[in-house]
Amino acid sequence: MIGYGFMGASHSQGWRTAPRVFGLPADVEMAVVVGRNATAVAEAAAKWGWAESATDWREVIARDDIDIVDIVTPGDSHAEIAIAALKAGKHVLVEKPLANTVAEAEAMVDAAAAAAADGIRAMVGFTYRRLPAVTFLRDLIAAGKVGTVQQVRAAYRQDWLVDPETPLAWRLQKEHAGSGALGDIGAHIIDMVQFVTGLGVTAVTGTMETIVKQRPLLGEGSGLSGTAGEGYGDVTVDDLAIFTGRLDGGALASFEASRFATGRKNALTIEISGDRGALAFDLENLNAIQYYDRTAPAGLQGFTNILVTEPEHPYVAAWWPAGHILGWEHGFSHQVKDLVEGIVDGTDPHSTFAEGLTVQRVLDAVETSSENGSTWTSVPIGS
Repeated sequence: MIGYGFMGASHSQGWRTAPRVFGLPADVEMAVVVGRNATAVAEAAAKWGWAESATDWREVIARDDIDIVDIVTPGDSHAEIAIAALKAGKHVLVEKPLANTVAEAEAMVDAAAAAAADGIRAMVGFTYRRLPAVTFLRDLIAAGKVGTVQQVRAAYRQDWLVDPETPLAWRLQKEHAGSGALGDIGAHIIDMVQFVTGLGVTAVTGTMETIVKQRPLLGEGSGLSGTAGEGYGDVTVDDLAIFTGRLDGGALASFEASRFATGRKNALTIEISGDRGALAFDLENLNAIQYYDRTAPAGLQGFTNILVTEPEHPYVAAWWPAGHILGWEHGFSHQVKDLVEGIVDGTDPHSTFAEGLTVQRVLDAVETSSENGSTWTSVPIGS
């Protein structure tokens, strides 16, 4: 694993837990974690269960004993590391979004396609796909429970940047993050809408805003928190992105990605409305979905709460007895399960790099739309 911060801890949880829960078809050894700070990465290795630590990712991916490279670095290094790892014959998992630019994402797709000829698999970590409730949404929509999708509403709202004295971390710098709320959390809802509905976003119109334009320079940081150093620097990414998307078939979808939604800590919501029914999900109630059956008798119509903890639900049978809820971190175990099974079976585990590219193109179109006065902007399709 290359990188060891917030996402490094989350991915480590998945690598450590999945082999013990799912009976994977291959043994997994957490061999080495890589970071630039030798002391900090060694501490992370000891804490999260990695056998050793290193500071040079190029040396590590050249090792014969490494089969999988998991990339949890900032977005500006995703393409370089992933392409090098694929060329070295390693299976690759990279945290979302796939890259910082469409050009980088396209190069990664090309590298993954070339490596696939030798049986090498590449996957993007859109982990929310793997929450049982979200996978169940996809299954219900595919089974026709909402009928024809007519409208989708998706939002991801957080408030960790409301304080203007929050330091200038890498997520607030375009050269490292690519974009702000749009790419960081907006990527999740774009992917979720496309995943659960099976419909691609074909055009967008949107607006982006940077609310706090300067922040204290970062002294020390860990994960999403940090302490301020001396001086101030420019915030070069968006704090808020609101946009509308047109889906395949004509349905409209509304999207909101905000890190300034005061009081909202990790509020990802989605609601899909169709001519036969509707479905809704809220990450802050992640073990349940809401289902409305428009075909039921009028006197019995209303949203029904379904607790997604039965053995029949996706991923759940391997865990606890019915009703014993799962948490946010379980998606990372499901991610490992799907990746390892795909490698052994010789199939591409979702989301593929090609799927990650579709999200990257939507992100780029939203940014272009905002720069051009919120004009409707087409999203390119195809590889």
